[in-house]
Parts: sequence; structure tokens; C-alpha cells
Amino acid sequence: MKKVLLASACLFALAAPASAADLAARPYTKAPVAMASVYNWTGFYLGVVGGGAWEDSGSPRMQGGFVGGTAGYNWQTGNVVFGVEADGAWADVNASVTGATVVPGFGVVAATASSKTDAMGTVRGRIGYAVNQVLFYGTGGYAWIDNKISLSAPALGVSISDSKWHSGWTVGAGVEAFIAPQWSIKGEYLYRSLGGETYFSGAVPTGTLNFHTVQFGVNYHFGGPIVAKY
Repeated sequence: MKKVLLASACLFALAAPASAADLAARPYTKAPVAMASVYNWTGFYLGVVGGGAWEDSGSPRMQGGFVGGTAGYNWQTGNVVFGVEADGAWADVNASVTGATVVPGFGVVAATASSKTDAMGTVRGRIGYAVNQVLFYGTGGYAWIDNKISLSAPALGVSISDSKWHSGWTVGAGVEAFIAPQWSIKGEYLYRSLGGETYFSGAVPTGTLNFHTVQFGVNYHFGGPIVAKY
């Protein structure tokens, strides 16, 4: 047993210097730095948008929903993002009222008046602050709606309608975030103020129409918004 121990000790003594030399000769290799992703908001995008709208005042108030498309372009410098965006949507935002009126020769007749916004849209500028994949922004610009007023008295067999284009302005704010390399989701609030129009050759004038809208969208960004770096 003593001879075995002595032989093992001698072998270790011979091997140790060689192992130390091997370790000293090996070059040190630095571990690679993990790849980071930086989001670049510059570029063109298309998307879909939908939400709800309700009139600021009035009795009854117009309210309903809308769905449509959007297109825009962003420019980014540092953390600041400038952009322009346009959207258009099919809408069903309406209100109606039914009352009784006296018609000579017919007596008391039930009549219904209704107002319905069939389409709406905006062309807006945007300015925001990007925190990597999240963008906080304010927005404002031009707004429009296509509105129709209808009057009907079934007992008289009368039903007439007239449509007008209302133009005005909008202002609001929102937040948008990338959820995939080229896909983002957004939510925003817009206040829309539309100028009054006269219907039925001036017989029925309207005042300013003011709407609150909350809308959500999904956008596809062209050109690849992610820049990968080490």
C-alpha cells in the first residue's frame, strides 16, 4: 500500500506542472454580450381601427360604434416621434325621437325624427415620446362625418331624408406599443367638433356636433421597426 501511495504522489507531482502550464497557455475568451433590440418607429404603416362614439350633449344623444382602416407615417429623432395619420370608418352612431304632431285634416299624427352618422374620419398630426417599444403621443387635426337626418310619419305615408358632410377639428391622446417585430396595438381618445349644417334646403338647421370617441387599433409596420445590436 505504501508503494502505491508513493507512486501516486510521484505521478501527481509530475502531472501538476504540465497541467498548470496548459492552463497558463490557454487564451482567455470573453463571453459574448447578449443581443439587445432597439425599436425604431420610423416608417409607413397600415391598420384597422374601431371603437365607440357618443355625442357630447343633447337629448337624446347620438351614440354607437364604428370600424374602419388607418394609414400613417412616423419619423423618429432620438426619443421623439413625429407622424401623420389618416383614418376612415363606417359608422352607426344615431339617435331618434318620436312625438305627436297635429296635421290639419289628419288630426294627431305620430312622427319620428332621427339623425345617423354613417361614416367618419380624421387626418391628424401626431407627436410623441418613445420608450423603446411603447409610444405615448398627442394628436390633432381635421375631422369629418357623413350624417343623415330622416323624418317619417307612417300614418301619412311620408318619409324623407337628407345627408350632409360636416367638417371640423379633433384633438386627443393615445398610447401605442409593439407586440411583435412589425405589429403594434394602440388605444386613443379623440374629441371631435363638427360644424353645423342645414338640411332639407335650409328648413332644418343643426348646431355644432361634438363627439367623444374611444378607439382601438392594430397596425402593421413596413420596413422592420426593430434594429438589433450587440
